[in-house]
Amino acid sequence: MSTRLKLVIAAALCLVIAVGVVLAVNAAKPTPEATGTGTGTRVAFYGDSYTLGTGASDEGKRWSTIVSRERDWNEFNPSVNGLGFVNNRADSGEGSGDLPSLVIESDPEIVFVTMGLNDNFSYDFAANEIEEQIGVDFDRLKSALPDARFIVVEPFWYTDERPSSVGVINGWVRDAAAAIGADYIPGASHWIEGHPEWMAADGLHPNDEGYAAMAERMDAELTKLGL
Repeated sequence: MSTRLKLVIAAALCLVIAVGVVLAVNAAKPTPEATGTGTGTRVAFYGDSYTLGTGASDEGKRWSTIVSRERDWNEFNPSVNGLGFVNNRADSGEGSGDLPSLVIESDPEIVFVTMGLNDNFSYDFAANEIEEQIGVDFDRLKSALPDARFIVVEPFWYTDERPSSVGVINGWVRDAAAAIGADYIPGASHWIEGHPEWMAADGLHPNDEGYAAMAERMDAELTKLGL
């Protein structure tokens, strides 16, 4: 066998092995599971990093898990860093495993929507698309989960300075919530305002103390809603 033929065979074997490894890794990617916070009401959270709990020392310190644990809710939280109604949705089309699909598949009794912060970074060139997509997402979730209770939270914000887009997007979210008959929690964009000590080292996300403060505010709002 020639040296050249041996090299070709070796290269082919390496390619087969590499493909097999990639397939195995992809097959091993788990579908998000409930966090095991409780055995009661199944509650799904459709959110970004502020609901995922980025910046907390442990996922048990994030606000969603704190309020779920206190209520014995069975939390399903597939939230994603950087996600918006438009931002970072290129890989999240209909039926491709995007967050609305995961929320629908989890068949929750309560759905939290805490989206909108990241869309401020696309507002200058995608305002119309953002407004449209908010309605599309809300209608899709409501149509697929007609018996679920929806709780829409005013989009969070992370600095004391607020671009004008914050108020505009918040208004779109509020109006879309009303259109599907959802409960709406206002004021959340101010919850960590004026407290730099509540921010993690990255300066972008809350730390454990910040998430605890958010959980306290959320708890008060949920109590008003009878939850």
